[in-house]
Amino acid sequence: MERRLAAILAADVVGYSRLIGTDEEGTLAALKTLRIEFIEPLIAEHRGRVVKLLGDGFLVEFHSAVDAAKCAIVWQTSICEREHADAISFRIGINLGDIVIDGDDIFGDGVNVAARLEGLAPPGGMCVSDAVHEEIRNRVNILFEDKGKQKVKNIERPLQIWCWDPTVTKCSPENQAVRNRGNAPTLVVSTFKNLSEDPEQAYFAEGICEDVVTGLSKNSALRVTSRNIDTNGNAVEAGGFDAAQGPSEHFVLEGSVRKSGGRTRVTARLINTRSGARVWAERFDREMDDLFELQDDIVASIVHALGAADGVIEKSARRKSAASRSQTGSAYDWYLQGRHHFYQHGDAGYDKAEDCYLRAMELDEGFGPACSALAWLYFTQFKLFGTRAFEDIRSQALELALKALQLDPQEFRAHWVLGGVYLHDGNHAQSMAEFDKALQINPNDANLLAWSAEAQIYGGKLDDALERCDRAIRINPNCPDWYHWIKAFALFHLGKYDEALSALNRMSTAAHAGKLKAAVHAHLGDLEEARTEATAFLQLVPSFRITSWALTESYADP
Repeated sequence: MERRLAAILAADVVGYSRLIGTDEEGTLAALKTLRIEFIEPLIAEHRGRVVKLLGDGFLVEFHSAVDAAKCAIVWQTSICEREHADAISFRIGINLGDIVIDGDDIFGDGVNVAARLEGLAPPGGMCVSDAVHEEIRNRVNILFEDKGKQKVKNIERPLQIWCWDPTVTKCSPENQAVRNRGNAPTLVVSTFKNLSEDPEQAYFAEGICEDVVTGLSKNSALRVTSRNIDTNGNAVEAGGFDAAQGPSEHFVLEGSVRKSGGRTRVTARLINTRSGARVWAERFDREMDDLFELQDDIVASIVHALGAADGVIEKSARRKSAASRSQTGSAYDWYLQGRHHFYQHGDAGYDKAEDCYLRAMELDEGFGPACSALAWLYFTQFKLFGTRAFEDIRSQALELALKALQLDPQEFRAHWVLGGVYLHDGNHAQSMAEFDKALQINPNDANLLAWSAEAQIYGGKLDDALERCDRAIRINPNCPDWYHWIKAFALFHLGKYDEALSALNRMSTAAHAGKLKAAVHAHLGDLEEARTEATAFLQLVPSFRITSWALTESYADP
C-alpha cells in the first residue's frame, strides 16, 4: 500500500442528531445544498480532495497544511452567511501526518488524529495539531489558543492542541505579536493576472502570489492575506477581515505576468483601498532559463520594496499616524512616530524616536516591535552613526533585543541586533547564528542580507559573504552605497582586487570608499593611485587613523 504525508481535515455538523430530530427533511436538504453549492467548490478551490462523506461529516485530504487551514477559515467565517445554512454549524480538525492510501480511501494514524481533533474543536471553530500550527502560524490571520497536551481516545500519545474559536478574542503568548498588530497596516495580495498567450502559464502567476504572501507574512509590521477574486477593496478575505473597514490602513497588491519566448515581465502595483491612490508601482523584466530562480528574485524584490525597514506601506501608515494621532495614541501609533523620527536622522530625531518607543512600551509592555526598534536605535547609534560607544549601548541593546524575542520570536530585527552585538564581542559563531535566525524569519530583506555578509567576512566565511552581497543587490538593484562597500570588502579579503575596485567604483559617493580604494590600489601595485585615494580620504575624514579603525574590526582570525 502507498503511504504519503498529507494534511487531513475532518469536519462534522454540531448537534446533528438534535437538528435531525427537530426537522429531518429540512436539515438533510440544507446540508446537501451547502455541500454542493459551497463546501465542495471551496475544497476544490483550495486544492483539496473529498475522500468521503460521513453522514453529517467530511474527510478531506490536502497536500498543504496552509491550504487546509485557509479552506477551514473561509468555511467557518462564511457558513453563517449562506442562504441555506440556517442553524447548521461545523467543528473542524486538521492534522498533518502519515496516511495509507487504499484506492480512493485513506487510513492511518494521521486520519485518526484529525478525527479526534475535530471532536475537541469549538462550534464554528477549529482545532489543529502542533505540526499544523507550526506550518501555518505565520501564514494565516487568525489567533490560536494553546490548549496544552491532551489525552484522546485510541491515541497512545498525548496530543499538543491548538484551537481557534471565532467568538473568543484571547490568544496564547506565542500569538501576542498578532494581537499587538491589531491596527497594523493590512495588505491583501491578489492573484497576479496571467497575460501570457499560453493559459497554462497561470501556475507561474499563482506561484508568485503565494510566495509574496508567504514572504510578506514574515514582516511583523504587517497583516497579510490573499485574495482569489478581482480587486475592489470591499471583499472579505481568507483571513476573516474586511479590507474596507477597521481602524488600520489597508492596501491591495495586484499585478500581472507576461511570458514571451525566453523573457518574462512582471508588473506590480500597490493601492490604498481607502483613497484608491496608487502608492507604489514597479516593473520587473527578467531573461532567465531557471523559472524558480526567476520567481524567487521577483518575489524577493517585491517583498523588499514593500516590507523593508522603511517600506512604502509603513511610510504611508506613518503619514496617517502623524496626521491623526492624539496625545494619548496607541502603542502602535507611538511606534510609528518613533520610526518616523528615526528616519529623519540627527541627534534630535534619535532623541524623539527614543521617547516614542519608550512611550509605546509604557502603553503596552507586551509590544515587541517597540522593544526591537529601541534596541536597533541604540545599536545603530554606535554602528552607523558613531554617536555612542559600544560599551555604552551594549547592555541596553542586548536586554531589549532579548525581551523583544521573548514577546515575539518572529522579531527578526532583534536577532539582527544580537548578531551585531555578539560580533563586536568577538563571539563569531553566535553572531552568525543570530544573523541566520533573522534570515530564516525574513529571507528577503536585502539590507539584512548585506549586513549579515559583514559578519561572514569577519568570521572568515568569505564565499558565503560574497553570495549574500550578490543576492542583496539582485533584490535591491537601487541599493545604497554600503552594499557595494561590503561586497568590495569581501572581494578584498579574497584577494580579488580588480573586482573589489569595480565594486567600489559603483558607489555614488566615491570619496567615502577612499580608505579601501587606497588599500586595493596598493595591492595592485598602483602606489600613486593609492596615495591619491588616501590623501583625498584624509581630507574628508581628517581624524581617521588606521590604528583606531583596527580596534573596531572584529576578526575571528586577527
